[in-house]
Amino acid sequence: MPPKVKKIPQRQCVGCREMKDKKSLLRVVKSPEGEVSLDFGGKKPGRGAYVCRQESCLLRAIKQKQLERQLEVRMTEEVAAALQYELAHLPAPEPEADQQ
Repeated sequence: MPPKVKKIPQRQCVGCREMKDKKSLLRVVKSPEGEVSLDFGGKKPGRGAYVCRQESCLLRAIKQKQLERQLEVRMTEEVAAALQYELAHLPAPEPEADQQ
């Protein structure tokens, strides 16, 4: 019997609209209290949207109001600046070993 191939979850970036592996994207989450932040672990409770780890995708998602639509929240300049700051100071993702 051949080994089971694990299906890799896919999500769409709200900035560039490309489908990518869930692990390669960042989750932006609106907490039940209404606070918007980046969710590095992907486990925070609340409504989420996914964006690439590139600043250009985040900026496009903010400018085109995609994050506002997906999270059902009014995006302020302060929140947008905080998200940009968090992304700029994000540690580089650890390279994963090739699975064969």
